Amino acid sequence: MDLFIADESFHRFAEHICDTIQDAAQKRGTGIARRSPEYIKTKMTNGNAVIALDGDTFAGFCYIEVWGGKNFVAHSGLIIPEEYRGRGLAKAIKSKTLELSIQKYPEAKIFGITTGSAVMKINYQLGYKPVTFNELTDDPKFWDGCQTCLNYDILTRTNRKMCLCTGMLYDNHLNQKIKNDEK
Repeated sequence: MDLFIADESFHRFAEHICDTIQDAAQKRGTGIARRSPEYIKTKMTNGNAVIALDGDTFAGFCYIEVWGGKNFVAHSGLIIPEEYRGRGLAKAIKSKTLELSIQKYPEAKIFGITTGSAVMKINYQLGYKPVTFNELTDDPKFWDGCQTCLNYDILTRTNRKMCLCTGMLYDNHLNQKIKNDEK
């Protein structure tokens, strides 16, 4: 498996990525926000996505979104096709996406929201901590992206204070301090 920072040369995978996300959401019956192929292509063009390929076959994907004047970066759209699951690929993609985020946005707090226990475990292993939603971005455009999720009514009913998703935050400054203190 090879991991790449996606660019325009990977646009040919955008529709397949969207279909894979949609298929996973239907099979799991969980909330995953839908994105259009054009949206995915924009992330690739801007160098804000990581893609995994097995030769020329799509094997996984994750992208970065920037919110709140670059104060927050979200990792979204992590997807691994069924035939590639259970090989550690999701963790490798999340790790590469985290490295890319720190490189491009060193001052940002990095977060994700998920209903998936596997993603929560990976995030925890990478240094993310569970947090309440008020510690995440207050940018309304981020939360508007949840509208295609089947749990959106819960989010709106609670004034964006809670949902079935768990918010997880990676604070680069705090994690660097902890690493330095351990030395």
